[in-house]
Amino acid sequence: MKEFDRLVEIIKKLRGEGGCPWDREQTLETLKPCLMEETCEVLEAMDEGGDELKGELGDLLLNIVFQADICEDERKFTIEDVVKGINEKMIRRHPHVFKEKDGGITSDEVLQNWEEIKKTEKEQQKRESALDGVPMYLPALAKAEKIQKKAAKVGFDWTDTKDVIAKVEEELNELKQAINNNDLENMKEELGDLLFSMVNLSRFLNINSTDALEKTIKKFDTRFRYIEKHCDLTSSSLDTMEKFWNEAKNKH
Repeated sequence: MKEFDRLVEIIKKLRGEGGCPWDREQTLETLKPCLMEETCEVLEAMDEGGDELKGELGDLLLNIVFQADICEDERKFTIEDVVKGINEKMIRRHPHVFKEKDGGITSDEVLQNWEEIKKTEKEQQKRESALDGVPMYLPALAKAEKIQKKAAKVGFDWTDTKDVIAKVEEELNELKQAINNNDLENMKEELGDLLFSMVNLSRFLNINSTDALEKTIKKFDTRFRYIEKHCDLTSSSLDTMEKFWNEAKNKH
């Protein structure tokens, strides 16, 4: 881990006396947007792989080491404590590898054991609700799915896809009613209910709602760019744009 140790020393030099003014001014709070951006860039690079992913993983690692150094200055913990903690957690949650050596265990059994072991850990014992532990900054679609899965684990769930579809239709009708009443607050609430029920449906269909939406966004992006290439958006009619939209639809 020679290069990792070198990274730790580079961060210490940047944040130390005579180091970089910008780096010395950063706090955990100011680094939040950086962490969010770097994480998103890693996710994007995962689709490409290769050197781009390598570079983005490095940027993400930099942010982690940076935060640990700030916490070390505040006498909370060090980067060594961070690595030690995750090492111990991974060994503890994989007894079939590091203890029993049970080669016949299935993936489902691994996940079940993982959850049971989690319940014995100190941070887990502080939780008061089955829904505790969902990250506050998780994007809304992913958060909705995470909460639904947690509720499902304790038996609070639909039993049939038809019931889920009926719920989607019910929420859509309630949104239509709110629109007819021109009730903005109720529209917002009913739209949220509809989105939540759609995430539930995607979960029942074993489709990741975020992936599904991303696919549609990319499709829209491709078709819209096709329109831009074939007509002047400032002077073209909607009918003209619709014509090229349909062309793009047939091509892609």
